[in-house]
Amino acid sequence: MARYTGAKCKLCRREGMKLFLKGERCYSSSCAMERRPHPPGQHGRRRGRKPSDYKLQLREKQKVRSIYGVLERQFRLYYAEANRRSGPTGENLFNILEKRLDNVVYRMGLAPSRDSARQLVRHKHVLVDGQVCDIPSAELRLGQEVAIRGKSKNIPTVSEAVKAATRRERLPFVEVDDQKMSGKLIAEPQLGDLPIPIQENLIVELYSKV
Repeated sequence: MARYTGAKCKLCRREGMKLFLKGERCYSSSCAMERRPHPPGQHGRRRGRKPSDYKLQLREKQKVRSIYGVLERQFRLYYAEANRRSGPTGENLFNILEKRLDNVVYRMGLAPSRDSARQLVRHKHVLVDGQVCDIPSAELRLGQEVAIRGKSKNIPTVSEAVKAATRRERLPFVEVDDQKMSGKLIAEPQLGDLPIPIQENLIVELYSKV
């Protein structure tokens, strides 16, 4: 499947906040948001007009797509599935996105970014309940164990990510054993637990017009 291959820092600057797309770089002074906290392009520094409701809704949707690395077609399918499930559509949508295997690997601190986590999964370095799973979009169930394969634990990207993750507070819906490089999804992800503020109601309003 096609993926965005442009500059990740431009996505953060476009949304006016850190989306943590480049691992440790986002926590350092090298982060583009520290040096150029304005939108990219020659008109980035200009003060624009008050954005319309549609623009606010669109930008929120684009922000979420950038965070999870999902293209438009797949995002629409996730929204349709969230709408079919019982409960608030917005909360269902983020529950689905957070339970993606590549996202859980990233949340557990086994990879520095979602792109890196996706690559680990694709290259068969990740086990789910003891079996290799190479589908980044696989939706995990509560209690399933995610682990790095034994022969893959010495990969520098993985070991450095685990060391960096131990210095930060993990989200409450994952449980991790840093020594074994494994963990579990122990609770349903909640929007309030996410480090980046997201207004899911804007996305629901945008797609409800279609």
